[in-house]
Amino acid sequence: MLKTATDVKPKAITRERVIGIAVGLIVASFAFVFGLRWLEAAMTFQPTQIAVGSVSPPARAKDVWITTKDNVRLHAWFFKSDRGPSAATVIYFHGNGGNITNVGWVAESLAVRGFDTLLIDYRGYGQSEGASRDENTLYADGDAAVDYLISQRGVDPGRIVLYGQSLGTVVATELALRHRCGAVILESGFSSAASVASHALPWLPRWLHFIGRNRFESAEKLKRIRVPVLIAHGDPDPVLPTQEAHTLFAAANDPKKLLIFPGAGHNVFGSLGDSYLDQIEQFIRTSVAQFNVQNHQCSTFTGKDQA
Repeated sequence: MLKTATDVKPKAITRERVIGIAVGLIVASFAFVFGLRWLEAAMTFQPTQIAVGSVSPPARAKDVWITTKDNVRLHAWFFKSDRGPSAATVIYFHGNGGNITNVGWVAESLAVRGFDTLLIDYRGYGQSEGASRDENTLYADGDAAVDYLISQRGVDPGRIVLYGQSLGTVVATELALRHRCGAVILESGFSSAASVASHALPWLPRWLHFIGRNRFESAEKLKRIRVPVLIAHGDPDPVLPTQEAHTLFAAANDPKKLLIFPGAGHNVFGSLGDSYLDQIEQFIRTSVAQFNVQNHQCSTFTGKDQA
């Protein structure tokens, strides 16, 4: 029996609809992934760029240019201790917004307390070249900062303190795994990207968090870090929940210290000033001294010559 036109048409329409639905789902999926990653990048990186040479460093600082291993030129300020030879050298990694011009006062405060301090802008921030794309670019920039202090300024790794604020805490944590250092300070940090997403994007199912580019697994990394760790957080913190500090503290190894400040908000340093800085100074001096004693004992035990 011959098929009529009416017999063929419904099948053709059904097939076209199936193909159309499949294509639509594929396009929608790509759009969803692209949109989610765009949102992730917009939330993670909020740089303020400035023209090279348009801003002079503070009175205590010198302009520094550092080149990463992938040939990106980063801008930094180096502050010398006001008390002669520094007790330690601090690398301060700022948060996700602005640039080092917003935190020069932090380094000045540390310099007054007797610490050399390096402020560095991630790629795409301030006068630094390039663009921050994901956590790997952040870590590459952090590596360059540590390498600069050791190779260009001859700083003993045991006297390097990695201080991160907000997004900068993930850089400080990762670098403590990659490099020898004397101590780590994490102010207003977070345990992982997934934890932040659950707070900031409660509508996004947790099983979809894998779509994001970044993991920022700071809590897991702290389990493998064996230097003194100070964790500070305001309560409440309108940006990152105070519970994140407790999660980080639980993951960290001894010696560790947790400071929770009622009413300090997200910027603990800016809110508390000297009362907070007193505790930071004590922690740095104690930690660096402890590191050097342990290093001396280890060298003596193994029969190595002492400098």
